[in-house]
Amino acid sequence: MYRIVLSERFQKELKKKIKQDPKLWQKVTKTLKLLSKDINHPSLRLHKLSGRNNWSVSVSKSYRIMINLDNGIIFCVKSGTHEEVY
Repeated sequence: MYRIVLSERFQKELKKKIKQDPKLWQKVTKTLKLLSKDINHPSLRLHKLSGRNNWSVSVSKSYRIMINLDNGIIFCVKSGTHEEVY
């Protein structure tokens, strides 16, 4: 089981997005719970991004969370649409 840490930037971006789409909160919560239990679950579509130690997971078809992995801790660093995260 992984521990999830939400960066300030992530929280700020997420609050803005939830104001625009209140249903997003349920989707993100479900994704984070699944991520903490099984990081390799197929619905997360986890994949490594080029460059630094950044990974991406899918919340929905168009919404992503960028994470960093370090010794059993998942740092959520950025969230947004595909274009915003990449």
